[in-house]
Formats: sequence, structure tokens, C-alpha cells
Amino acid sequence: MTDIEALLLSRIRDVADYPEPGVMFKDITPLLADPGAFTALTDALADIAVRNEATKIVGLEARGFILGAPVAVRAGLGFIPVRKAGKLPGATLSQAYDLEYGSAEIEVHAEDLAAGDRVLVVDDVLATGGTAEASLQLIRRAGADVAGVAVLMELGFLGGRSRLEPALAGASLEALLKL
Repeated sequence: MTDIEALLLSRIRDVADYPEPGVMFKDITPLLADPGAFTALTDALADIAVRNEATKIVGLEARGFILGAPVAVRAGLGFIPVRKAGKLPGATLSQAYDLEYGSAEIEVHAEDLAAGDRVLVVDDVLATGGTAEASLQLIRRAGADVAGVAVLMELGFLGGRSRLEPALAGASLEALLKL
């Protein structure tokens, strides 16, 4: 385990039976409250953006906003929020996707992405991969290219990587922690 992995992992709190019995929730609020750990996380994700030659960062609602915005600032890139349907004013592109028990929809402002943009998607967790996969579809529908996906942690037992890899079409998928 690297020093940054140890630092990040030491600041993530396990919360049993949240949001429902049998689930072990990974709470990142202690990490965000620690300026050293939050800075290390921001720097590591910004390095991924630079390595992948991203020109914009997309943050997925909601914790992807918290992580993605400072990454964009640190890397000198623009930040674009991808939100749940109905939260953005004006013209949007939307993408529906399936969840374990139903479906959901995400949106981005239509004018925020364009041909020539190389977009890195930033989020806190890769779980089943549904939201990330939908975001890649949105990015491409807007005419932009996918530089990759970067997450704080990947919950490998949920299979998100195998679901996401075809949609990545060769773009990178990097998780700072694999749990």
C-alpha cells in the first residue's frame, strides 16, 4: 500500500447498516474535513487529469462535485456538473440508465461540452458503474471525447469495472483505492 492509499483509507469511515441493513457505507466526510488528506486526494486526481490530457472535468452528482471542482482548479481545467434530471436550467442533454431497482436519468448543459474537449469523469465511488456509463454516453453525444474516469475508490465486488470497460472504449479507468 502506498502512502497516499494509507492516508486516504485512514480517513474513510465505515458506517454499518446505512442506508439500509446489510450495507457498509464508506463515509468520505472525515477525509474532506482533513485538509492534508483532501489536498492529497485533489493532487492525485489532478495528476490523472493531466496524464490523460483532459481539457475538462465532469463531476457526477453529488460527491463528484465536491471532488471534481477542486481537481479542475488544480489542473487548470473547466468543470462541468452532471446532475440528476430536472436540476439544470436551460437546454440539456439527458441520458437514462438502469439501476438495480428501476431507472434514473442524468443531464448536462448542452453547450458545456463540444468537439475537441477531452473529458475526465470524476466521482467518489465506482460501484455498479451505471451512472459513470451513462455519463460517458452523454459526453460522446455532446461531441466530446472521453479521456477517462477517475474515482477515489472502486468497490470491486459490485462489478462496475467490467460493466464500464466496454463504454470506456480504451479510455482509462483509475481508482485510487480498490476495496
